[in-house]
Amino acid sequence: MKENIEKINVLFESLPYIRKFLSKTIVIKYGGAAMVEEGLKKSFARDVVLLKYVGINPVIVHGGGPQIGGLLKKLGKESRFVKGIRVTDDETMDVVEMVLVGKVNKEIVGLINYYGGKAVGLSGKDGGLIKAKRIRMKGEEMGFAGDVEAINPSVIETLDKNNFIPVIAPVGGGDDGMSYNINADTVAGKIASALKAEKLILLTDVQGVLGKDRGLISSLSLSDARNLISKKIAVGGMIPKLKCCMEAVAGGVSRAHIIDGRVEHAVLLEIFTDTGVGTAIGLKK
Repeated sequence: MKENIEKINVLFESLPYIRKFLSKTIVIKYGGAAMVEEGLKKSFARDVVLLKYVGINPVIVHGGGPQIGGLLKKLGKESRFVKGIRVTDDETMDVVEMVLVGKVNKEIVGLINYYGGKAVGLSGKDGGLIKAKRIRMKGEEMGFAGDVEAINPSVIETLDKNNFIPVIAPVGGGDDGMSYNINADTVAGKIASALKAEKLILLTDVQGVLGKDRGLISSLSLSDARNLISKKIAVGGMIPKLKCCMEAVAGGVSRAHIIDGRVEHAVLLEIFTDTGVGTAIGLKK
């Protein structure tokens, strides 16, 4: 009996958040361990289905860097990065599309549908969702490594209104008719801004943003986040993630979160509990 009462108390704790986020859009960048470990993959799919059933509109943007690197290695092709961006020649771009659009995307869609959702897989080329442009770096030929030039969210809005869950691979189309490989965090942030999403959630393989004492920072304002970067407290891969969140909030997203995807049900813990997990970034703390 005590166990059942505890379950009811959990439901009551989540009720204000269900009410608050009803009909709101939450963009989730799915990657890291949550995309690799079988148990985490299943729990993520169930969490997304639950969000949809309680009236929230989840939009999933996924990565797939390790999977791309793995196939390139099998093909005897070396992966090369410049400032964290994959150099993407013709052959690599073929692999990127095959892995992201043809394999990873469909696996995520299939798992969400298995648990009772109605997921639809997209790349940024579908419905003109992502207009891409070539990344240019002085002295480097980046090939088909791309950035977001514009987002046309109409296809996502149409799917949301009809109770589908969009699952998006970060491949965009350029004015030249070519495909471009875009960083998934960047795509998630730009889509969240275009949709004026309530939340942007980045799943990572770290606790969140750590302070000077290496302790977790639960909440940051935009100025706090800028200071962490300028004072070199936030370093390495955390810098682009923070910048992505800052741009999204400046672009109209209510709040952005960097959370630990290695924690089971991390998304639900962030959305439906009083304490949440990871680090929240907003205009104010």
